[in-house]
Amino acid sequence: MASSANAAASGRFQVGGDIPVHRLGFGAMRITGKGIWGDPADAEGARETLRALPGLGVNLIDTADSYGPEVSENLIRQVLHPYDGMLIATKGGLTRHGPDIWQPLGRPEYLRQCVLMSLRRLGVERIDLWQLHRIDPKVPREEQFEVIAEMRNEGLIRHVGLSEVGVEEIEAARRYFPVATVQNLYNLANRKSEAVLEHCQAQGIGFIPWYPLAAGDLAVPDSVLSRIAARLGASNGQVALAWLLKRSPVMLPIPGTSRAEHLRENVGAAQLELSDEDYRALEAAAS
Repeated sequence: MASSANAAASGRFQVGGDIPVHRLGFGAMRITGKGIWGDPADAEGARETLRALPGLGVNLIDTADSYGPEVSENLIRQVLHPYDGMLIATKGGLTRHGPDIWQPLGRPEYLRQCVLMSLRRLGVERIDLWQLHRIDPKVPREEQFEVIAEMRNEGLIRHVGLSEVGVEEIEAARRYFPVATVQNLYNLANRKSEAVLEHCQAQGIGFIPWYPLAAGDLAVPDSVLSRIAARLGASNGQVALAWLLKRSPVMLPIPGTSRAEHLRENVGAAQLELSDEDYRALEAAAS
């Protein structure tokens, strides 16, 4: 399956109504060091992974200024600039003080700095999709939304996304700018954002599930997931991704890896078609 993998088989979605992407994308968090800190242990392997993306039909790449920090954005520019036919989505609003340490900072002047520095690192004049990594609870959210709206009106940002938000927060943000995407934790084993997904589907908002490959206890030997995977000649991860793609037409999974071989396996999920029976069996097992 992986040898002929192409993300085009996952279908298309129009981000913001005007940027077509293949629904199976790539998350660029793992092309950094341990703890998402510093350079990757195998820098050439990370570059090889990025170089493989266009040939596999992957044209949605999700990164953030905090991945490294800066490392992921820099590698993406080195390998993929000028991004022909690709949507490079990035995020801002978190600070990094060490491996696995993430602190939100939503002061307007900092969010503006995040955007300006991402523009410089990625080598673009406008970020086609910029996402607020977290709403900072210590700063009035209206102040955060206002500066984002200003940057969008100035042409620094084309479309805006949010991350780890509820329905009420999405609607509060929409009073300031259209919300093109929402990126929340969601996978076969963790469905806490079900109401947000339903809201996004109703509003035509792209839903980007982070940690999409997680399956928890569903991935143990002789589980429903592993039996379906064995019958289809697929990996557990491929079945988990195929389930996400079948779950909703606005679903945009972004599995990440630093190895080209693993990337090809993930993209192979685009060709995997789950029957309604298998889909319902996984749904029941997850519940």
